[in-house]
Amino acid sequence: MTGVRIRKTKTGAYTGFRLEGHAGYADPGEDIVCAALSILATNTANAIDQFTKDRITVTQDKETGLIDCTFPETVSHDTALLMRSFELGVSELAKQYKEIDFRTEEKG
Repeated sequence: MTGVRIRKTKTGAYTGFRLEGHAGYADPGEDIVCAALSILATNTANAIDQFTKDRITVTQDKETGLIDCTFPETVSHDTALLMRSFELGVSELAKQYKEIDFRTEEKG
């Protein structure tokens, strides 16, 4: 199972996201659920880095399936829009595949 956590403040501002674990939908290298989540997460992080001025810290570990992205400062409207798109994509996948444990975490 892959855990997906989107982190927000109590006011709804995005502070980051984390994917961890392998879906186990199919054999490694053939798992469409892991591939879809990885593409969504990687594209979101790359788009934020390339198309906004917001800072993003990314940690990855292929062995554990970890992708952790943190925003050390309040994010811009553009980053918030990219994150809303990521959240929509993950939530739609989670409706289709039980291998995804999707949650939003509020802190601060």
